[in-house]
Amino acid sequence: MAAVTVGALLASTLAACGGSSDSGDAKTLTYWASNQSISLEEDAKILKPELAKFEKQTGIKVKVEVVPWSDLLNRLLAAATSGQGPDVVNIGNTWSASLQATDAFVPFDDAKLDAVGGKSRFVPSALAAAGAEGKPPTAVPIYSLAYSLYYNKKMFADAGITKPPATWEELVADGKKLSKGGKWGLAQEGAHVSAHSHHAFTFSQQYGGEWFDKSGKPTFGTPQNAQAIKRYVDFLAADKITNPGNAEYAQNESVSDFANGKAAMLLWQAAGSQLGLHGMKPEQWGVAPVPFPATAPPGGKKVNSMVAGINIAIFKHSKNQDGALDFVKFMTSDEEQTVLNKTYGSLPSVTTVSDDPAFAGPEQKVIAETLASTAAPLPQVPEESQYETLIGGVMNDLFAAAAKGKSPSVAEIQTKLKTAEEQVK
Repeated sequence: MAAVTVGALLASTLAACGGSSDSGDAKTLTYWASNQSISLEEDAKILKPELAKFEKQTGIKVKVEVVPWSDLLNRLLAAATSGQGPDVVNIGNTWSASLQATDAFVPFDDAKLDAVGGKSRFVPSALAAAGAEGKPPTAVPIYSLAYSLYYNKKMFADAGITKPPATWEELVADGKKLSKGGKWGLAQEGAHVSAHSHHAFTFSQQYGGEWFDKSGKPTFGTPQNAQAIKRYVDFLAADKITNPGNAEYAQNESVSDFANGKAAMLLWQAAGSQLGLHGMKPEQWGVAPVPFPATAPPGGKKVNSMVAGINIAIFKHSKNQDGALDFVKFMTSDEEQTVLNKTYGSLPSVTTVSDDPAFAGPEQKVIAETLASTAAPLPQVPEESQYETLIGGVMNDLFAAAAKGKSPSVAEIQTKLKTAEEQVK
């Protein structure tokens, strides 16, 4: 694996991904939205009437492109370097500090925050994941998320399982009971770089590891991190509760497998709305917090999700920054926060609508409780995007080997992690 730096990513993706459109004029904005639903097309369908509302209110037309997660980071980096691309973008909150370091985005200083309703409107933990500590954020949050465990109620009942697993040991035991007759215990995204980096972080927290020290130096190659990744990969490699075909999944196929009864459990962020679009009824699935080890390893933390979420940002190269700021204000308004988060099953990132009954369902309660008590943010360091790319790549390789029946040793994983650590620039 070649060394991967932000600069290298910028150079390698500029020709392919940058400059898809110039910034908008006074009556037009271009917007890259992230894939929050079952497909890019479904997201476009969801957003269309909301963008029409904004045009009616302001006279500004918004041209939207929904960008898949597999492409979004590289395209954002390319646009940051080229100075060409959209006016407004969605970004995964784990990329905040990395993208902030490009100096390509408008800072939300006090005046800008006041223009969209004020700092106090935003959920503090969500706003904290919008940029490096001590600096004005270069985005504001619009969707708040956390990982949960989804389970198929009928498959559990048929296997004599009366409650969702609370530990990884219980999950494996349940998974083995459920993996039969062409069905599997757990669905995983075995080739999804961003999802891998999320699980690597959470499992590392549970196993007493860290990916960066307090000074921001990478600490990839520790035994704790290697053990954490082994635990996750071994659901397929050693426990054999995951279909080997999952090693190729990178486009939310695991959600489809769960919804279609091919797998009994799923680790996902706000999956409920997607499950419904796949035809699965709410009464067919249950939701619970992500498990922990039965016995916490030395130094292990009570963390079972990263603080997940989506932010919205404005490029400095926009020719209509005032209109772009109006659009951010619109997307973070009480009405839009309710409409969009209700549709996606996520939680609002503003405090003013948190009491709405739309966010009182079992799924939203689990997400809210996780964010309040057992979630932790990924390190807000400029090198975070390199962490995602490098560790996600390592895990892709491990899943490919696991699909062929190889369970990696801690030492083997540690060697791969040390190699990845050496490539951080």
